[in-house]
Amino acid sequence: MPEPPVPPEQPTPPQRPLPSMPPGPHLSGGGRAPEDGAIAATGMGGAMDLATEEGASLGKPPGPDAGGPQDRPRSLWSDAWRDLRRNPVFIVSALVILFLVVISLWPSAIASGNPLKCDLAKSQEGSQPGHPFGYNGQGCDVYTRTVYGARVSVTVGVCATLGVSVLGSVLGGLAGFFGGVWDAILSRITDVFFAIPVVLGGLVLLSVVTSSTVWPVIGFMVLLGWPQISRIARGSVITTRQHDYVQAARALGASNSRMLLRHITPNAIAPVIVVATIALGTYISLEATLSFLGVGLKPPTVSWGIDISSASQYIRTAPHALLWPAGALAVTVLAFIMLGDAVRDALDPKLR
Repeated sequence: MPEPPVPPEQPTPPQRPLPSMPPGPHLSGGGRAPEDGAIAATGMGGAMDLATEEGASLGKPPGPDAGGPQDRPRSLWSDAWRDLRRNPVFIVSALVILFLVVISLWPSAIASGNPLKCDLAKSQEGSQPGHPFGYNGQGCDVYTRTVYGARVSVTVGVCATLGVSVLGSVLGGLAGFFGGVWDAILSRITDVFFAIPVVLGGLVLLSVVTSSTVWPVIGFMVLLGWPQISRIARGSVITTRQHDYVQAARALGASNSRMLLRHITPNAIAPVIVVATIALGTYISLEATLSFLGVGLKPPTVSWGIDISSASQYIRTAPHALLWPAGALAVTVLAFIMLGDAVRDALDPKLR
């Protein structure tokens, strides 16, 4: 058979050269980005521009406008410190307490006299040059004794608060964490201590103490003050141990000591700090009350309570001997109570 004829080859049309593209940002395929006009013509210019801007922002080094440490989540303590610095009540009370601490450590810095040096010839005299507060019934300088009396009051308040906080937090925290029979026993013991009147207990227990130091008074306050902190710590630990992160740590095999120290204590200590800060002023007032009744600190110890007790006998003839130590005591107690209120407002999220 004759073979079919082969069709003639068609001439290949000449290919037009591609237009040269200006230099620009490279794409992932290895080519170059098309011109802005071409992108706009396809209707995708806005999306490509947004993607380009996002890519540029991701590759940009962190600067003052970029997300820095201020965008990190803050903890409870950092938020509380930020709120405290903006609270004028905290600032004023902290300055007063700082002044009290300074004169407690170095009373001779603002009072050069001797608080135990008295002159009966100047008994109940008023203000004089170098003695702005006058003299008391024994002829002692009221200003010097008021300054030196701050040391005893601050020492008793701070030591009693530390002892009560440590003992109450340990006992209450362990009872709230483990529960069971130990929790029941501790609850009944705290109920017994709550039934004891503080002033009456001080009259009974301190009346047999002959020491004139501050340690019997501090021990009495710790003995009758720990149940309050213990109950606060117990309730806070019971609430904290039910949180998800504590259950997760328990599921991962964390020991009881690790959960107590790493997870529960940092998140349950805030209520204890608030109550202890407010109670510090109460302990200072209690020391003055017991000294006023004659069962607390005893002479020759210099204390505001002792001076108030001795000056109350001649309040009509020399009121200045009573008003200055009583005013110092009132300002000190008020400063610690205001500090505790400010700390409570900062640490309690419900009050923000």
